[in-house]
Amino acid sequence: MPAAIRFQESRMSGNLLVRFDEGRVGRTASVALSPTLPSDYTGWMTENAVAKEIVDVAYGMHTVLGPGLLESVYEAVLASELQKRGLSLARQQPIPVVYQGTRFEMGFRADRGVEDKGIVEIKSIAEIAARHKKQLLTYLRLADKRLGLLINFNVAMIKDGITRIANGLEE
Repeated sequence: MPAAIRFQESRMSGNLLVRFDEGRVGRTASVALSPTLPSDYTGWMTENAVAKEIVDVAYGMHTVLGPGLLESVYEAVLASELQKRGLSLARQQPIPVVYQGTRFEMGFRADRGVEDKGIVEIKSIAEIAARHKKQLLTYLRLADKRLGLLINFNVAMIKDGITRIANGLEE
């Protein structure tokens, strides 16, 4: 019988609580969060600082949730946790194609645009293929962003599921 998963926010700490109901056995865990960033801090964050926050959240999520859930679950939790840290984001951000001065709204959508600094693509698949990396690089070029993170949550260790893609950003 598959586990039922419920999400709720702790009234005491503000942490996201995840409840796994596995028949008679249940367990609750909370995502470890750093304090929320001051509201005036996020506006001047560099791409690398934003990426650090995203990786930190992804690590906490993976520690609690583990691999094997749908992309939509990871996407929703990531959005919630980034907002708690004071980061603005656009979910399923449309990316137009401009060709020879004509703008085409073709339905390309990036999973996350964070702080108008970069793009996060979330996956929950067996293995990241070269086409996933090329897709993110194309999104970065079309959106004129310099940094993207491709995060695959379907891995044993999250560090093996994070790929950093730079589009003209100095390392």
